[in-house]
Amino acid sequence: MADEHDPVDGRKVRGHRRRAQIIEATLTIVRRDGAAGVTHRTVAKEAGITTSLTLYYFATLDDLLVAALTSITDSYTDHIRELIDSEDDPLDGLAQLIADSSGPGRERALAERELSSLAARRPALRPAARGWRDMVAELARTRTDDPDVVESFVALCDGLCTAILLDDRDADPHHIRTMLKKALPATNH
Repeated sequence: MADEHDPVDGRKVRGHRRRAQIIEATLTIVRRDGAAGVTHRTVAKEAGITTSLTLYYFATLDDLLVAALTSITDSYTDHIRELIDSEDDPLDGLAQLIADSSGPGRERALAERELSSLAARRPALRPAARGWRDMVAELARTRTDDPDVVESFVALCDGLCTAILLDDRDADPHHIRTMLKKALPATNH
């Protein structure tokens, strides 16, 4: 077992931190200026590092955008996985997660939505953009095997997230849960 003072492991830890710093700087730019504002140069400036260092960790702009989108979708998919694996009704947690897009999670949800929309034009982003949709579909399949219902449920969740980002008021998780429950009634699956 290597200790934290091992130079090889120390470099690895610093590399992970630097990578995370670059991803966070990318997300800051997406939230502030949109995806169009992301370049290696703007990310480097935001992170307070050289452009060559961003290129070292992310050779292309798509690599950088994929990493940023993946960091967001991973947190969402991990949360949904916990909801699926929980004994509680996952629709409650999903409704709260969606509602949080109007409050504490707004900036992150806005960045995710912008990067996911960009995936329509940039195929490299598509697998990361599908992460949220795939996990919502998996949650739906815990209640139904009907592929049309699953697809409708995923579309509803996407639409709710978009509508919440367009509104200037807090989202009501109880109302969202009611809509989710109507779209995905409990079944003996």
